[in-house]
Amino acid sequence: MTRLAALMPVIDFVFPPRCPLCGMPVAEHGGLCLECWGKLAVPTGTCCSLCQRPLGEGLDAASDLVCAPCMAEPPRHAGIAAATLYNDTSRALVLALKHGRRIGLAPMMARMMAPRLPMLAGEWLLVPVPLHRWRIWKRGYNQSALLAGELAKATGQRLLVDGLVRTKATPSLGGLNRKARARTLSGAIAPNPGRLGALKGANVWLVDDVMTSGATTNACIIALRKAGVAQVRIACFARVLDEALDSIRKPQDIKA
Repeated sequence: MTRLAALMPVIDFVFPPRCPLCGMPVAEHGGLCLECWGKLAVPTGTCCSLCQRPLGEGLDAASDLVCAPCMAEPPRHAGIAAATLYNDTSRALVLALKHGRRIGLAPMMARMMAPRLPMLAGEWLLVPVPLHRWRIWKRGYNQSALLAGELAKATGQRLLVDGLVRTKATPSLGGLNRKARARTLSGAIAPNPGRLGALKGANVWLVDDVMTSGATTNACIIALRKAGVAQVRIACFARVLDEALDSIRKPQDIKA
């Protein structure tokens, strides 16, 4: 038994474990209550192997099914693994980690991400989406790097926390359309010159907290391709995909 494990009963007595979202008592620290857990939207069913867009019920769950949009405009990445779909509950967790300084949420969120990553041959590097140094100084940390670090512990894959760098500060992308986001991020992300040797020929999991339009991840992928990586997949905690949310029927929506 580790020293921390021996102290857990005392810690639980002094600081009773509670759900980080609603404050209800839970069995142990770092977990959600059943009600909040049930409000998360988890991607299920047959999905596009590239973008995770739902393909409908009754389809053969083949691993290489691709949706029409991806066939018409193939993405730069080789696949997306999202722990949840972006809704009010996952948004609350993302904002608490990102802006609320609740860094203790990172291990729980990474534990939800890890099972979504498929078993792939060879070694994969975990590279977080970078923040500009000014934003890190202001916030104190990069939430994507925290998630990548926890994923490295859970999967045993190698963490390259500084594989990418932000070469210029950019304003918030909120409210911008896809083209405007792409223009704002043009030239803002680059491979770290000191990590080119590790990136060349590598397979990379690009780690982010939330994926919205894909503008940020595309900018990262372009930078990684310049560094000579072989393949890029995206691992995120939450994915904005409204059509997938519409297809999920919650238990309370199902009539007896």
